[in-house]
Amino acid sequence: MLWAGILTASAACYMLKLAGVSLPERWLRDARIQRTIPLLPVALLAALIATLTFSTGHRLVLDVRAAALAVAALAVLLRAPFLVVVSAAAATAALLRLL
Repeated sequence: MLWAGILTASAACYMLKLAGVSLPERWLRDARIQRTIPLLPVALLAALIATLTFSTGHRLVLDVRAAALAVAALAVLLRAPFLVVVSAAAATAALLRLL
């Protein structure tokens, strides 16, 4: 089952890359496409973070990872350096697990 998912995801990624290279150039010059393309990695990263933060196996969970993510988001909003963001999130998770 795991290998089927990996192979399917790999094929989908390859086809997506192939589609990007195969698209006519006039489609890529469209203003809507030019605004959307840079946002795709951000959306994919957000989905990955949400999946890793709020799930364990096939279950939806709300644990210390959610609190750590909230602290990290607050640090980002306050424009803290990356090392501070990561350290604050890790410290929050560690302290809450200790309790």
